[in-house]
Amino acid sequence: MRSPTQVAALCAAFVVALSTVSVASATVFSRTSERRLITAMNHVRVSNGLRPLRYSDRLRAAARAHSRDMIRRGYFGHGSFGRRLNGFGVHAPVIGENLAWGTGVYSAAKTIVQEWLASPEHRANLLRPGFRSIGVGSAVGRFAGRHATVVTADFAGN
Repeated sequence: MRSPTQVAALCAAFVVALSTVSVASATVFSRTSERRLITAMNHVRVSNGLRPLRYSDRLRAAARAHSRDMIRRGYFGHGSFGRRLNGFGVHAPVIGENLAWGTGVYSAAKTIVQEWLASPEHRANLLRPGFRSIGVGSAVGRFAGRHATVVTADFAGN
């Protein structure tokens, strides 16, 4: 038979384990969405006479971490993305970041890229000739009261 202290400790451990599983499973990454976004961005770049962006593991890790953090903490913003990218080992003379979130058709790669093209700042990042590398984090989870996709696209180059 277990003592009341042991039972309390087991219950506390169970609650901690359950909350850890809940937080971990709250955000799911979509490799398909990430690939589609990179393909759509590269299509636009090539059609504008630019070289396609190369995939970067480090940039993807940073982008995924940011998308996950925005879902987990319920905010939408860049924060100190230079420091964040640096923390993932990204060192480039010029960096940039585009964010998006949406549900349904508004979470589709083509829609997101079209919205970025309609925004001067996002368009500048997408079509910057010096950018050579890209990492995309497309996270799906509960955001702004909805089941949504939150996207971070991190760029690096010169």
